[in-house]
Amino acid sequence: MKKKPVIAIIGLGYVGLPLAVAFAKKYKVIGFDINIARVDALRQHYDVTLEVPSDELKNIIANDLHSNGLYLSSDEKILNKAQFFIVTVPTPVDKNNRPVFDPLINASRMISRHLKPNDIVVYESTVYPGVTEDLMVPILEESSLTFNKDFFCGYSPERINPGDKEHTVTKILKVTSGSTHESALFIDNLYRSVISAGTFLATSIKVAEAAKVIENSQRDINIAFVNELAKIFALLEIDTAEVLEAACTKWNFLPFKPGLVGGHCIGVDPYYLAQKAQEVGYHPEIILAGRRLNDGMGKYIASEAVKRMLKNDLQIRGAKALILGITFKENCPDIRNSKVIDVYNQLVSYGIEVDVFDPCASNEEVKQEFAIDLIQELKNKYALIILAVAHREFSEINVLNQTIDNGVVYDVKSFFPREMITKRL
Repeated sequence: MKKKPVIAIIGLGYVGLPLAVAFAKKYKVIGFDINIARVDALRQHYDVTLEVPSDELKNIIANDLHSNGLYLSSDEKILNKAQFFIVTVPTPVDKNNRPVFDPLINASRMISRHLKPNDIVVYESTVYPGVTEDLMVPILEESSLTFNKDFFCGYSPERINPGDKEHTVTKILKVTSGSTHESALFIDNLYRSVISAGTFLATSIKVAEAAKVIENSQRDINIAFVNELAKIFALLEIDTAEVLEAACTKWNFLPFKPGLVGGHCIGVDPYYLAQKAQEVGYHPEIILAGRRLNDGMGKYIASEAVKRMLKNDLQIRGAKALILGITFKENCPDIRNSKVIDVYNQLVSYGIEVDVFDPCASNEEVKQEFAIDLIQELKNKYALIILAVAHREFSEINVLNQTIDNGVVYDVKSFFPREMITKRL
């Protein structure tokens, strides 16, 4: 490319929107999403993910492509104007934990209809090694263009941390890669022009794909380890948080904490690596064992809380319980793959009446996804309160005022002061 490309970001979620805003400060950027309501909301300077402030959107959104800025659209015809495509669509798993590539395939097929000679397509969605070149490139070649002759590809794994206002997209080192030496350098230089933390050019697309999928697999396994420790220490009647605090005094101890592992990354990505491993004849024991343990934590937390209620001579059936937090992580409105629902369902199975309070989540989304109506204020007394998600807003709640006599406060995240709770995970 002899001049600055017009960049098209396909998918304006937690990953795509912050990236589009970053590029739009120096380039002409098309922000494309098939969700018309999402595009309309962004045009009104409202980001439902809360990743980009309204004033920043107001300053960066453009009405056309005549100058740098972010032009929003749900009309794929605008993609004819782009020379550099970045795909940031979701890559979930199905009910059997098998990778679902439909969003990626649909995005690739759409791009193929607008691909031109010398265009570059970069994928950021999490996949297992080989997906870009083995699965997506043949779809792009439906354009009648030839890979690595007429168009080129790259992979740059997303490293967005939803809800984190410190480690934002431009402040996290970016791994890049390309299908040829020249395209790799171009891709790396383009990202480096907006990523202040710098870039790391991987030796191949497959290496970059593998690096991404093991990042979250590593975290998943480490959290599974401390979750297992929490189960052991519960039996030994030792406070896990106190054990971890003591262990963290060693300089190379990794400070992972027990809890629920959900969301669209850590709770999903290991299945992508496991799928590829099994395709080549290897059964990944540690990866899948970690997944099984973490996927079972919701039921475990609920059963431990009920055991504590029994120890306090509290009636179970008909008791009122409160869950604080329904999103998959703290200070974030995202409810995708939240494991808090496992806690809720298990409590309900015991005959407990459960309220859920979450000031960060959308009541409409929660009702649609989980058939739960969030309560809007705390005014009842509960036999059981479970702090499932450590939202900042919960620091202002005196949970002791919300419990009945002998009520149980179970703190999954070790968020409240020790004297305010009955039990920690």
